[in-house]
Amino acid sequence: MSFILYLLAGFFSGMLGGMGMGGGTILIPALTILFGVEQHIAQATNLIAFLPMAAFSLRVHKDKGNLKTQGVWWIVVPAVLTSVAGGLAASLLPAAVLRKLFGAFLVFLALKGVLSLKFPAKKL
Repeated sequence: MSFILYLLAGFFSGMLGGMGMGGGTILIPALTILFGVEQHIAQATNLIAFLPMAAFSLRVHKDKGNLKTQGVWWIVVPAVLTSVAGGLAASLLPAAVLRKLFGAFLVFLALKGVLSLKFPAKKL
């Protein structure tokens, strides 16, 4: 039975990840709350699960001609460096602090979503 629950959590997080919303908003709480997985392990699992989704999405966007590579290194290099720094910082934090920070991040995303409904971004 637990295999089916893990499969469902992976399915729904993958579906959200494929739609552009972070699948971790489902996967990490599901792993920690429903399955009792430690916060560090849940977040690491989410990051590993993201890799094939990102590779697949990159291929789809490339095939559709939506991929622009001019100036990409100005985004990629700082993103990789800050990702590594964030991963190292997360590994040093206690699980309780990491859980609270992730919860605050989810609250921020929810508020941002609500505010974007009330104040939609202007199209350029």
